[in-house]
Amino acid sequence: MKQGIHPENYRLVVFKDMSNDEMFLCKSTADTKDTIEYEGQEYPLIKMEISSTSHPFYTGKTKLVDTAGRVDKFMNKYKKFAK
Repeated sequence: MKQGIHPENYRLVVFKDMSNDEMFLCKSTADTKDTIEYEGQEYPLIKMEISSTSHPFYTGKTKLVDTAGRVDKFMNKYKKFAK
């Protein structure tokens, strides 16, 4: 492994899955201004959209997403720019 290319500022950080409020503690170098109390101590907080506790691959549950509605909304919004 090359010397001097890896960060030295690892610290304990809480990662929170915002879709189901699951949290886990892990070492990270990610910057954040948010903090949270976890198991009686204050830690930096990283908010995530999805994690293994909510991802369909890991949970086995599929989530129906209305992609047709999103496309129609996009097309209506930018219809005025069409040539």
